[in-house]
This record gives sequence, structure tokens and C-alpha cells, in this order.
Amino acid sequence: MNSKIVVFMPSIEGGGVEKNLFLVCNYLVKNVGNLKIITISKNFKNKFSNSIEIITYSYNFLDKLSRKLKYLLSIILLIKEIIKNKNIIVLSFQANLYCIIICKLFSVKVISRSNSAPIGWSKNLIKRYIFRKILNLSNEVLVNSYQFKNDLKKEFKVNAKTIYNPLNKNEIIKKSKQKSKKIFNSKKKLRILNIGRFTDQKDQITFLKSLNLIKNKIDFEASIIGKGVLKNKLQNYIKDQNLQKYVKIYDFVENPYPLIKQTNLFVLTSKFEGLPNVLLESLVLKKFIISSNCHTGPKEILLNGKGGLLFKVGDYKELAQKIKYYHMNKKKCKNLLSNAYNSLYRFDYNRNLKKYLEILKSQI
Repeated sequence: MNSKIVVFMPSIEGGGVEKNLFLVCNYLVKNVGNLKIITISKNFKNKFSNSIEIITYSYNFLDKLSRKLKYLLSIILLIKEIIKNKNIIVLSFQANLYCIIICKLFSVKVISRSNSAPIGWSKNLIKRYIFRKILNLSNEVLVNSYQFKNDLKKEFKVNAKTIYNPLNKNEIIKKSKQKSKKIFNSKKKLRILNIGRFTDQKDQITFLKSLNLIKNKIDFEASIIGKGVLKNKLQNYIKDQNLQKYVKIYDFVENPYPLIKQTNLFVLTSKFEGLPNVLLESLVLKKFIISSNCHTGPKEILLNGKGGLLFKVGDYKELAQKIKYYHMNKKKCKNLLSNAYNSLYRFDYNRNLKKYLEILKSQI
């Protein structure tokens, strides 16, 4: 490829989007030969191939800035890069609207990858209008589920292309064998796990409310792993409802796979997603899943309920019933798990990474 690829990702924070970023960048640099990434976050430098040039600032304190300030600083770096060489294709993983505007002002091709369903950010009418106008300026819009694609078409008249998250099963299994702390004390109890940022989107309060309903009915242990602004709120709820002996909160870990391996049941309570990696990773490790039926992703991953259990977003009473159902019907649930596990080929690592390369080549 003659064109150089510039990946735009101002703030790298260690979540599911970032896992896809690392996989996509490291794959593309092997096949395009010249790839740069613009970011303010340098803490994850070791996740990228040495062949990737990282365009950033030398000041370490910048990584502590807010997302919006990181966006602004990254836009400045993007403009500088475009001025140096207009023969580039920009692949945006974050702050897509800002990135699209700059690229269009300088007549540079841009491919934007949207990461979370429109339902999470499209309530405001003015925002909706702006999103529709600007997203349609992108040369390509990529999303990670078919429901996401349909939502963008319906709500914003955007014709997107779906590329599922690339899933490296061998890497997950390998990392799951590494030593880690124990987050459960007894193998005789039902072990329930939730992983996610402590934010309103992930809605762990619904998880805790469901556990509060079943604490006297099922012998269980539950763990929540993550970080975020709502940590104190979750801890206070646990204390107020006397859940301390049932639920523990642990800080975010870079390698969650040995922890997932310890559980029987994984629960996702998100209000919206894109395509939650943590569900795919749990299936690789053959863990049964109960998930909110949020836009978008869980329903596709769990085969519309034929590969796991789904409940209405925010309905902690239904979630409690689903947990009890799993506890009483493990054989039936094992068949559902087999269905979901056998469908993981859709997310194959090489199969989906090749699609990124094909789209980039189509823009030359």
C-alpha cells in the first residue's frame, strides 16, 4: 500500500475497545508496512508492535487529563501529521466526529469505527442531527454488530459495515493459565462474576439488587471487577444491604482471564454496548452467561437466547429469576452454553482482521 495508515485513538484506557485496537493495529502493520497511531496515552506502548510509530507528546502528566482535553491535543497532532503528508488514510477509533471534521477539511480519507450503540448517546435532537450529518461524511463507517448497523441505518441514515470483534481464542486460553489471586473462597457455592467499568452504562447496581433478592435463597459468592467513579456508590449499597459476606469488589486487572476461569456464571448488566468483548472471552473459557438484552451485541452473541439467558435492561427482579433458573437447571443451561461456544467462529481473529485490511485497500 502506498498510502500511510494513521490510527486515531486519543485516550487508551484498557477496556474492550482498546483490546480491539491492539489487535487491529498489530495485524495491519504486518500487512501495510507503515502504520502510525496518534494518542495521548503512553502507558500501553508495550501493547503495540515495535514497527508502529506512536505520535504523542513527551509530557507524562498529559495522560492524567480529561478525555476532552486529550481529544483536543490529539486533533493538533492529527493536523500536523496531515500537513506533513496528505497521502494518508485515517482510521478513527475514538472522538470520531472531531476526527471526521478535520479529515474532511483537509480532504483526507477517514474510516470511523463506532464502539457503542446509538441508544447510549443519541437522546438529544441536536446531537442526533449533528451525528447524522458528520458520520455520513466518513468514507466508511465500521460497527461491531449487525444490530448496531441496523440502528445506525434506522436512526441516522448511515450505511455502516459490520466487522465483529476479532477474537484470539488461543491467546485468551494461554493467559487464563497464568497465576492470579483467588476471588472466590468456596467451590461448593455458586460463583458469580461481573466485570466492567463502574459507570452508569455498566449498571452494576442492577446486579447488586438482584443479588440482594436471592441472598437468602441461594448459596453464592459474587465478585465485581473494575474501576470508575461509581465505586463508592456500589460499596455503600453493599454495606447498606448487608451484602459484605456475599459480594466483593476488586480493582481492574490487565489480565482478567484467570479470574473468569474461577467463576461458574458471568453476568452483564449494561444499559448499552457495542459488542461486549467480555462475553466473548467468557464463552471462550466456557462460562455460562446471563446478560441484559441491551443494544447492541449480547443478543447476537447469545443467539437471541439460544446461547444464554437474556433479561430486560435494569430489571433486577428478572435477573434474580434468571440466576435462580441457572442454579436449578444447570444441564439445560449447559446445552445453551454449547450453542454459544460453537458459534464463536463468527468472531474468528483472522477472519475479521482481514476485513479491516480489505476496507483499507478499497480506499486507496
